[in-house]
Amino acid sequence: MLWLVMSFGVFLAGAVLSLLLPRRVLRGFGPATAVLGAALGFVPVTQALWRGRELAWDRGWSMPLGAFRFGMDALSAWFAGAILLLSTLAAIYAAGYLRDQEERRNTGVFWFHYLLLTASMLAVVTARNGVLFLLAWESMALTSFFLVIFEHEDASVRRAGWIYLIATHIGTAFILFLFALLGRHSGTLDFAGFFAIAGHRGVASVVFVLAVIGFGTKAGFMPLHVWLPEAHPAAPSPVSAVLSGVMIKTGIYGLLRILSFLGTPPAWWGWTLVVIGAVSGVLGVLFAVAQSDLKRLLAFSSVENLGIITMGMGVGLLGVTFRDPLMALLGFSGAALHVLNHAVFKGLLFLGAGSVVHACHARDLDSLGGLQKRMPFTGTTFLIGSAAISGLPPFNGFVSEFLVYAGAFCGIVTATGTGALSGAVMAVAALALIGGLALACFAKAFGVMFLGEPRSGSAAHAREAGAAMRWPMIILAALCLLLGLGGPFLLPVLAAVTAPVTGIPAELSATIVRETPALQVLWKVTAATGALVALALLLGLLRARLLSGREVGATVTWDCGYVAPTARMQYTASSFADPIVRMFGAFLGTRDRISRPEGLFPEGGHFASDTPDVSSERLYAPLFARLEAFMARLRILQHGLLHLYILMIVLSLLALLVWKLR
Repeated sequence: MLWLVMSFGVFLAGAVLSLLLPRRVLRGFGPATAVLGAALGFVPVTQALWRGRELAWDRGWSMPLGAFRFGMDALSAWFAGAILLLSTLAAIYAAGYLRDQEERRNTGVFWFHYLLLTASMLAVVTARNGVLFLLAWESMALTSFFLVIFEHEDASVRRAGWIYLIATHIGTAFILFLFALLGRHSGTLDFAGFFAIAGHRGVASVVFVLAVIGFGTKAGFMPLHVWLPEAHPAAPSPVSAVLSGVMIKTGIYGLLRILSFLGTPPAWWGWTLVVIGAVSGVLGVLFAVAQSDLKRLLAFSSVENLGIITMGMGVGLLGVTFRDPLMALLGFSGAALHVLNHAVFKGLLFLGAGSVVHACHARDLDSLGGLQKRMPFTGTTFLIGSAAISGLPPFNGFVSEFLVYAGAFCGIVTATGTGALSGAVMAVAALALIGGLALACFAKAFGVMFLGEPRSGSAAHAREAGAAMRWPMIILAALCLLLGLGGPFLLPVLAAVTAPVTGIPAELSATIVRETPALQVLWKVTAATGALVALALLLGLLRARLLSGREVGATVTWDCGYVAPTARMQYTASSFADPIVRMFGAFLGTRDRISRPEGLFPEGGHFASDTPDVSSERLYAPLFARLEAFMARLRILQHGLLHLYILMIVLSLLALLVWKLR
């Protein structure tokens, strides 16, 4: 674990130096620090994942109930690897992204908070003491808040930052109660002592509910997601990639870690996660389809993918409850693999969106178009990310979703109770609906943004991003393909990652991986798609060789003799999604604004649509309005009379004394 300690030291020292070094030096210093810290951190990650070693580092601490106890088992290493991978690539990307802002913004502040955020996320997934975990969690919340409001001149950015800060601290309050309850019944705040809670079934259920709310707020479960579509668009794009790709996964890690303490779960725990996952997944992708703001679309898509992960966890829990090791292993393995896959393809998509915003200074899809000719690297990598997030082979999203599907189908075939059967059926139905809607969503995003003709001058004059921004996207796109083709090889590692929750011995896991028919199908599909990829590459090379030295021309396709199409003749984002939005209008609450043509010779008309967050408008806005009205009535206590303040303090002390003496 000395390597992990050195990694923390590099991140912390780099953060402090970022406030002292000149801005132009920071362009290389920030990414170099991230790369060095990640390289050191990957050493214990590799030891825990591939060598099966569980590492620990323990030092005393004068804080009551606190201790510097860090640990690295396979579960921690899986999340730590995703954090280090995406944070490093996003740091390299940020060097090019921030180049134009060095003169008008303090990039030292950015790198200070960015490196601290990486260190705090790493501390969250390796902490082995409740106090240490909470300090790391709070550090992660504060540093990410300052990164969200980095471009604070915009009032909407400040508003998004405050929404995020309030939401994350509401979740932290539930986590604080959770650890207090665990500490009270186990007599310690060290994770090693929390296993005693498994003997108190009622308390364990309360802990589960607190974990779902507290960690679910960070993960973005519906309807606790309201901060997510506000904060992600407001943050700089490399920060958005980190927030969506790995930071929200700390909520999934926290929930998995707590589940490992609670013993055999009752069926309603699994059902709860399946329902939360289905609702989050379906509604998340529906709201994504309806968006015209590119980064807001990607933010709602994160809610969708967290729903898929949560459904996998729910299927796995039902397998543990009904003693179905195949269902448990496939469900949790699919969820764990989707954690990594989502970090890769969502990081890629947010970085691609950042390149578009950097080039066009616009996020509205209806003001873009025709960017594939002008930004071919960004367009190609964004297309790969879109295929991966839609679950299409041979990319990585297919493998993890297949595992969740397989776990649910195994539950349907082998279920011994109606609880497991119903949960599995719901998961399959929700996954099928999510897959179709995700395909429509990203067909819209890529088609409207990259195909056709430019809809604005900024899109017409867009230029490809620099090398510092291109290479992280190329690496992530390559990982989408490599994880898609090599995903089945990770099944033994995934069995070790999920073992703390499933309790399945390594020998049984190996037998399941080797003999399960569904996994044999996955191997065959992966091999077939790999062969198709190889064939496509060979045909591409053959075509390039045949055309070398020959003149190759290009012209427009046949278009009924009309050779001057305009951008006004293309689908907009709203018109592309309109059939789906109208079909699910009861859930979305889309508002149309129409100015109809009038008269014999109308001069024009106007149509626009807007799909606000229903949870924010119909649930939280009325709730906080009533809370504000109630708190306004208490202003009478703020009368400014000192002797009355003293009287209230004395009365409060007397009331506490009477209560204690009773």
